[in-house]
Amino acid sequence: MSAPASPAATPAPTTTAPGAWPLIGHAHRLARDPLPFFTSLREHGSVVRIRIGPTPAYVVTDPALTRRVLVTDAAHFAKGGKIIDALRVFFGDGLATVADGDTHLRNRRLMQPMFNKAHIAERGDAMIDQVRSMVGAWPDGETRDVYADMNDITLAAFLVALFGADLPEHLEGEFTALMPAIMKGTIRQTILPSWITALPLPANRAHAQRVARLRALIDQAIDHHADATDDTTDTAPPTECPHAAAQQPERTGLFKSLLTADEPLSRQQLQDEAITLLTGAIETTGTTLAWTLYEITRNPGVEQRLREELDAVCGNHPLRYEDVDRLPYARQVLQETIRKYGPAWMVTRTATRDIDLGDHRIPEGADVVWSPYIHQHDPAHFPDPETFDPDRWEPDRAAGTRGSFLAFGDGRRKCIGENFAWAELQIILATVLKTWPGLELTSRSPRPQAVVTVKPDMMTMAYHRNPATVTETERY
Repeated sequence: MSAPASPAATPAPTTTAPGAWPLIGHAHRLARDPLPFFTSLREHGSVVRIRIGPTPAYVVTDPALTRRVLVTDAAHFAKGGKIIDALRVFFGDGLATVADGDTHLRNRRLMQPMFNKAHIAERGDAMIDQVRSMVGAWPDGETRDVYADMNDITLAAFLVALFGADLPEHLEGEFTALMPAIMKGTIRQTILPSWITALPLPANRAHAQRVARLRALIDQAIDHHADATDDTTDTAPPTECPHAAAQQPERTGLFKSLLTADEPLSRQQLQDEAITLLTGAIETTGTTLAWTLYEITRNPGVEQRLREELDAVCGNHPLRYEDVDRLPYARQVLQETIRKYGPAWMVTRTATRDIDLGDHRIPEGADVVWSPYIHQHDPAHFPDPETFDPDRWEPDRAAGTRGSFLAFGDGRRKCIGENFAWAELQIILATVLKTWPGLELTSRSPRPQAVVTVKPDMMTMAYHRNPATVTETERY
């Protein structure tokens, strides 16, 4: 006689984080000290309930359960939640915010070729030229805003890659002027209640006007890009040497993949994708580079190894794109920066049905929150997590952290631009170091600010042609 079936396990009650206030829940902690608050949740379980106002959200602190949300059970955790809903107002239905389903799959397939290594390599030297011209124009010894500089450089490099090397100067200038204000307005939209952002307030109107202007600029860039694509495909003289095209610099950019697709996107969809790509390229990459330069000024041994690697690879010649893959220590330094500082600290999904996550029942419609910052500061996976240690990414040590480094997400919604991000990060870091032998932090040590990314509250630096100018006293 067979044994009776065991009864189904009853989900454990999910602990509510302490410190909630009436009416606002944990909103005061999220506004005042979000990073310490989030990392403290690990003490209360693998899934912890918080309240944002009256609305509960379930924060996943165990990276294995986060992988279930993103990969194994992804069909039951849809792209959504407060942050995504707020960003969708700005991004439209770009790849980062469009709902799961046929549209997302179609657009991702269309865009995937833009970000394969061969396409990126075709634009690598043009990006290097753009970055070198900007970094080389900084006055020797001038104190500069590092975060603003890194955002400007990442935007300029990405515009070259996205739309081609001959984007009209006035368009590039307007993009550069508009994007910082638009990012601030978008951040404001994500943290304020929706009823406030819907009011006809001056700040809301100004943000809407900037977004409308950005869409108009993108339209002009798309038209220019389409003309450039037509020129390179339709107007070449028939008697031209067949090898001449290979010797010409690529005029068009990554966007050519969308404009020449068999099933092209509508103009609205092209705008949405361009905004999504531009914002992702600026905010996360610029933040990472700013923190990387900060850590280099604090760790002379790291700086020395970076410069020795760069000298060994490049010698006396300028950086070339083919050099980028030969800088493994630079990649480790950048990966450790991403681990320590995020850059994303809170990402949301929405449960599409009642579902058990580990021992916890998540109700249909609930927001589920996961945090790369929590996982990447977990001492069980990253010992001494507050220490900046690029050697933890040596192959023999990195294997044990594979499931806990989630800066680019995972599963079917994993960041499509990961390959591009690594290439751009390494190009800019190598160019700054090769151009400027001396780096000097001129502000106090920055404090991490959790907004959309974990950004420095302030950071200024001076760059010197003569490294002897930076004394040991100045370094600290």
